[in-house]
Amino acid sequence: MNVLSQPDQFDHLPILENFNAVTAFDFVPDVIWIFDLDRHGFWWGNTRALEFWGLDNLQALIDKDLSADTEGARKRTEHTFYKAASQGLTSDPWTTYPNGQAKTLLMRHKAVLLGPERHRGIIAFISEPVDLGKQPEHLLFSEAIRYTSVAVTSFDMSGRPLFENPAAASLYGYVDDQEGGVSIFERRFHDGAEGLERLSQGRKHEDGKHEHLMVTSKGVRRHVVDIRTSRHPLTGEYLLLVSEYDVTQLHNAVQQAEKAKDRLNKLAHYDALTGLPSLRLCRDRMEQLIARSQRERKSAVIMFVDLDGFKSVNDNFGHDAGDQVLIESGKRLVEQIRAVDTVGRIGGDEFIILMSDISSIADAESVAAKIISAMDESFVITDIRDKSQSVQISSSIGISLLDIEGPFKDAEQLLREADHAMYKVKRSGKRGYHFAR
Repeated sequence: MNVLSQPDQFDHLPILENFNAVTAFDFVPDVIWIFDLDRHGFWWGNTRALEFWGLDNLQALIDKDLSADTEGARKRTEHTFYKAASQGLTSDPWTTYPNGQAKTLLMRHKAVLLGPERHRGIIAFISEPVDLGKQPEHLLFSEAIRYTSVAVTSFDMSGRPLFENPAAASLYGYVDDQEGGVSIFERRFHDGAEGLERLSQGRKHEDGKHEHLMVTSKGVRRHVVDIRTSRHPLTGEYLLLVSEYDVTQLHNAVQQAEKAKDRLNKLAHYDALTGLPSLRLCRDRMEQLIARSQRERKSAVIMFVDLDGFKSVNDNFGHDAGDQVLIESGKRLVEQIRAVDTVGRIGGDEFIILMSDISSIADAESVAAKIISAMDESFVITDIRDKSQSVQISSSIGISLLDIEGPFKDAEQLLREADHAMYKVKRSGKRGYHFAR
């Protein structure tokens, strides 16, 4: 990366044009080196740095092979540069391996730009080793926090960040100011009110894990945010330890799965062409209709409606025209019944109507007559040549009555009776209705 392509981002950083700018560091007793991020190699080191690495001359340090560095180490180096560029000077424990031996040191870093290419660079000032005491696992834990993909940030109780690992820094940057009295903690939340609520809960030592939409460098993302109250290891003051991980893809996958499930459910229970209930759903509603009729002691009606002349529409004008007639037929049937009743398409040109709370046979006859009249009206279709055509069909209706005073009839029996009654109308010249006996 050549930072000349981003002049505004780092124009506040010191520029080291050549080695002449750092010769004074040779007289400092501490170990000092300068690292070139864009070349991923040492740019310069003082005499103490050469001794530290067991090298004889500066060129050997510059040529030192660092190709074996892990991706995590490279990311941490980049993290350190951006943090130092934002904050001015950083101080963190680092583990290095001079002569293959692990050595953990406290390093201070300052961000600079190097040479005419303006490479990103960091000056490392190494003062003293870190005392691990008898529990080096603390360092292992610290290193794990640094390199985990989980974003970890510690905040003071005002919502100001005290520490953030590279994963958090890559998502939120190194902002250390608070705008308009709104804490950085709150500003990370897409809904500031949610952020304020979580901060208030943290101040009350109410730990919790919640899903939130967070404003990140990747855009608004859905995170699981875990907030725990802890204490500062040095001052003992209370702080908030916030860990979060991205569940956007998982959330989207779950939503897509739910939508797919809904689509499959709709395909199973509703006719794809007309949107009316399918035979499967109508059977379920028939069972409910029968149970309600028995419970409330009220009669019900099942109607089978078949479209007379539909086949000739299909044959003469094409299946698209036939589909138009089926869709319009479904709409007309729905218009003739009450909202509490059901119209379903059970296949081909056959429809079923379920009606509850029928007071008399005359009620059913009235509905059947309205249906016949509605289906007699012309259907305007668009044929295969995109020309509007007017076609005529009629309807044959078989009616099965669930009479609470008569013998019990289950759904299958009612369906058979309505079907047989409809075919009697067909055999009698069509366009009419007939009650099953």
